[in-house]
Amino acid sequence: MKKVFFILTSMLLSIGLYAQNEDINGGPINSRDNGIIDGVVLSTHTPTKRLIPYEHVREADLIWSKRVWRTIDLREKMNHPIYFPHDQITSDGAWVKNATRWSLWTVIRHHLITGDITLYEPQNPVSFSVKDGDQFKYPLIPEPGKDYNTDEKFQKELNTPYLGKLGPRPETPLQNIYFEDSIGPDGQYVYPDREIFWYTSEDIIEYRLKEDWFFDKERSVLDVRILGIAPVIYEKDDFGNISDSKELFWLYFPTDCRYVFNNYFVYNEKNGSRWMSFDDYFWKRRFTSFIHKEENVFDRKIEKYRVGVDALMESKKITEEIRNMEHDVWSF
Repeated sequence: MKKVFFILTSMLLSIGLYAQNEDINGGPINSRDNGIIDGVVLSTHTPTKRLIPYEHVREADLIWSKRVWRTIDLREKMNHPIYFPHDQITSDGAWVKNATRWSLWTVIRHHLITGDITLYEPQNPVSFSVKDGDQFKYPLIPEPGKDYNTDEKFQKELNTPYLGKLGPRPETPLQNIYFEDSIGPDGQYVYPDREIFWYTSEDIIEYRLKEDWFFDKERSVLDVRILGIAPVIYEKDDFGNISDSKELFWLYFPTDCRYVFNNYFVYNEKNGSRWMSFDDYFWKRRFTSFIHKEENVFDRKIEKYRVGVDALMESKKITEEIRNMEHDVWSF
């Protein structure tokens, strides 16, 4: 009887996990709709586990803190688990995702479309010169009761420039310029819709983090909290020439991102049976990065007063200052 109960429970769990394959607690799993398990066991821990909340910190116990912004360069081999595998957009616009696991960009893009993550614009929508998106002041959300599929305005705003970029404007209107049908109500020529070049995981070159390091005297620990994360791409012209890099958008990490990242696998090259989640990956600091800005009286980045190797040395200097602070607490 126990054996029958175990078999039934396993079958129901497998069916339930397969049904959740595209849901917030799903992601790619090693189960198929015909009951086949691609592996020794059904990997259920990461897709179904609950989020571990942060430790509560009282303001009175926060005796020291420092805010820094850091860059995760995806060219670094240690950061490849969040860069690969690549997704792709086919010629007919279909989005092809890996069947085993997703890159961080694939997870973010999927849940921006489903509405599980709120996007914050990287600059002031009124004045583009004010780039304070890391303060999470400009959320891009659909109208109440609508979503990506039902709110056309929200869909267009999300598609470009955040999920893709518009191609060059067609040189000729819909019809010959000598025909009245090619002139719109405003007296301007009507052109066909511009093609959208969608961003894929291969286009993401960096992720930027905003985080607070702090000392909690109640627990007597130096701790860190990631507050935001932003994907970064190369800014290119119509001919593919790179002019600069730019932040696509900001995401609020403690709530939106953690609840989503918690249920998606990250590759572990040392042990295939111990794949962690993206939330574990960031919590355990398994990435390599460098600090490109710390809070300062001038509110300036390191690149404003250090260049090249000197900038990297300045980043290491800031890191050492944080470490020395913890060390000095326990010096007698």
